Amino acid sequence: MNRIPLLLIPAIAALSTVAATAQQGMAPFQVAETGRTYSRLADAVEAIGDAQGTILIAPGTYRECAVQSAGHVSFKAEVAGRSVFDGGICEGKAALVLRGQSAAIDGLIFQNMAVPDGNGAGIRLEKGNLAVTRSVFRNSEQGILTAQDPAGEIVIDQTTFSELGRCDRGLSCAHSIYIGDFASLTVTRSRFERGNGGHYVKSRAATAIIQNNAFDDTRGQATNYMIDLPGGATGMISGNVFVQGKDKENYSAFIAVAAEGRQRSSAGLAISGNDASLGTDVDRNTVFLADWSGDSIVLGANRLGRGLKPFEKR
Repeated sequence: MNRIPLLLIPAIAALSTVAATAQQGMAPFQVAETGRTYSRLADAVEAIGDAQGTILIAPGTYRECAVQSAGHVSFKAEVAGRSVFDGGICEGKAALVLRGQSAAIDGLIFQNMAVPDGNGAGIRLEKGNLAVTRSVFRNSEQGILTAQDPAGEIVIDQTTFSELGRCDRGLSCAHSIYIGDFASLTVTRSRFERGNGGHYVKSRAATAIIQNNAFDDTRGQATNYMIDLPGGATGMISGNVFVQGKDKENYSAFIAVAAEGRQRSSAGLAISGNDASLGTDVDRNTVFLADWSGDSIVLGANRLGRGLKPFEKR
């Protein structure tokens, strides 16, 4: 029960970890609809403006960043896993700061994001819908961090989050994913591993659908919950594989509901079909689901390893 099935690991995680630098003299960012190319990502975003467009990103490693303030923009790698955004930060926030109507990310790698306030992210979503697929977030303070948009919907699929999060320097903790007050968060077929603090998924969205993912905490450092729904949420957590590691800041639960106070109902939240265990070198007792909400959560059949209590009301 301590092994994460390979079928849950997105194929992109096996691609080369270092992308080749884009050929000199070639503008790497092309707006697909017009065919025009740009040497700066920000110029390509500005060219789309409040319209709808796709920016094709050539293989390479870039210290670029961009702010999207309008329109519907897709950021797509020409070759999945070979376009790397490495440490470039806009507005002291992230490589991509998104506050248009919607954005889509496909096949990109974000790495080495750090800022003075400890919240350096690959993506800072401030408004609108977001879809992320076949991408990698690694070795940064946060993977995806959002503001609040109660109408916004976030979908993440086939994406890897590795070596993210922190709780140090007297600053608020950072997490692999931290979603604010959005309408919904859906995370499927993705992998979370090697956390450096905080939670793997922390979400204040009204609805959370978290299905068929792998949470491998065996090499985590000072990590907390695998899934934290701090104000409560409805939705479904199913088909996931969780392995809790030895080095924990808080090992008291795998999944936490309403730990920061009941801000919305969690009635009907369904949690079933998951596989949860401790790492082979871990000997402790803990809880699979800790609930502070008092709502009628539907806890179905889950395969739990040694030392795991299914449920605890707190």
